[in-house]
Amino acid sequence: MNTPPTSDRAYDVVIIGGALSGAATALLLLQQRPQLRVLIVEKSAVFTRRVGEATVEVSAWFLSRQLGLTQHLNEAHLVKQGMRFWFFNQKTQSLADCSEIGGRYLARVPAYQVDRAVLDEEVLRRAHTAGAELLRPASIGKIQLNHGGEQTIEVRFQDKVHQIHTRWVVDASGVAALLARQEGWWRPNLAHPTTAVWARWRGVKDWDGLELGLKYPDWAMVCHGIRTTATNHLVGDGWWAWCIPLKGGDVSIGVVFDQRLVEWPEGGSLGQRLKDFLFQHPVAREIMADAQWVEGDVHWRKNLPYSSSTYAGDGFALVGDAGAFIDPFYSPGMDWISFTATSTAELILAQQREEPMKERLARHNRDFTRSYERWFTAVYQDKYNYLGEYDLMKLAFLLDLGLYYQGVASQPFKRGVKALTEPVFSTPPSVPFYYLMRTYNRRFAQIARARRARRGLGDRNDRRRFMFPGYTFARSDIGPLIKALSGWGWLELTEGWRSWFQPKQVPAMTSQSLAATAPIQTTP
Repeated sequence: MNTPPTSDRAYDVVIIGGALSGAATALLLLQQRPQLRVLIVEKSAVFTRRVGEATVEVSAWFLSRQLGLTQHLNEAHLVKQGMRFWFFNQKTQSLADCSEIGGRYLARVPAYQVDRAVLDEEVLRRAHTAGAELLRPASIGKIQLNHGGEQTIEVRFQDKVHQIHTRWVVDASGVAALLARQEGWWRPNLAHPTTAVWARWRGVKDWDGLELGLKYPDWAMVCHGIRTTATNHLVGDGWWAWCIPLKGGDVSIGVVFDQRLVEWPEGGSLGQRLKDFLFQHPVAREIMADAQWVEGDVHWRKNLPYSSSTYAGDGFALVGDAGAFIDPFYSPGMDWISFTATSTAELILAQQREEPMKERLARHNRDFTRSYERWFTAVYQDKYNYLGEYDLMKLAFLLDLGLYYQGVASQPFKRGVKALTEPVFSTPPSVPFYYLMRTYNRRFAQIARARRARRGLGDRNDRRRFMFPGYTFARSDIGPLIKALSGWGWLELTEGWRSWFQPKQVPAMTSQSLAATAPIQTTP
């Protein structure tokens, strides 16, 4: 497996990073062209756990149908039962008092809760079995790009530095974003200053267990599916927390907050501060009453979102988090991997077939730049202003999820792999939906700010429960979308007029207040 490279050995593709995005790209290439000489350079001796454990429908299709991992996913991970949201205010004293949004039944389109260390190792193993060479652990030095020619990479392996030559270099280095940083393409997203704090926990209560069922019988009976294996979101003013179960019993729980709206507590261990912060929510106090974080598995990352001004050239490409990251809410990270890995493999295979590259590369850079910008402004910009509002998030949930199902998630099921070469909001038919989503997201944020000004945040957050039957890809399932649009119209007539003349958005943080560095894990 770890055969030292020779200086005169040239590769067709060298992939920097052997986790999911890099190993998946290698696997896609070798599925189509087994004779390719592919080298994966991975810095770690063994993968450790990382966030990004929830798939959604597109990434689940990519993992199962395109990479062939269905059996592995069913054996080593958990089937995900959609998303649930839990709201609180001063009147909520217990879990049953908190308003809830979620499915009444089991999910009808597959997705998974995955242990990323296990998944990444499996995909890397399959890429190596398919023919990719692997250097591990190895580190990357200088990368010399030569558009249209041979790329040169310095690799340190077994205390020696090797000069490796390749036609293509694929950066799958994750948040390190080696190429984007080296070449000056890396851009922080100053309009969305978010921080994440997370850990793995033991002793978290079973949402569907006998203890809670006896304690809150009415609450237990209203859901006919499974709450435990959903991605449960605990939401508050300017923040949200995820609760994701992993195979074997550990639970991933973490908080993401907008630095403009939430002040993180000082003093004490990071794990204790995370637990104390979560315990302001009655649901966390119930579910995590006896929970304890796993020592050594508590993490912090500041200034999460960033992008690259360039995603590919004739001889290089960025995949996964090496190119961009927006926000973990709605779990879009593995969708981004699905689109970038598939499109990058298509680029490389086109060059190997000696097809013209200029227009392909221009379209690739245009589409991914546009997709990032539009996805951010349509879904995430200023969303933290209304995340903690039950009625606003109910409308946003129905609209966001419905439009995702009809316009994004349905496409690979209907059109196959080709759909993953068209990033979200990059095609003309998607433009009207982009403007629709951007408009209602801005309006909900504006309405929430108006509520904040008159001290009305959270008034609707107690003792309300919306049990949703679930979306499918059928056209008949646009009914909830139409109802949600009508609900938005009614909201504008009854309350929205109060905010029509308010400032439109929270000012972005300046470059001085946001460190212009890649997200890193530290102890604050």
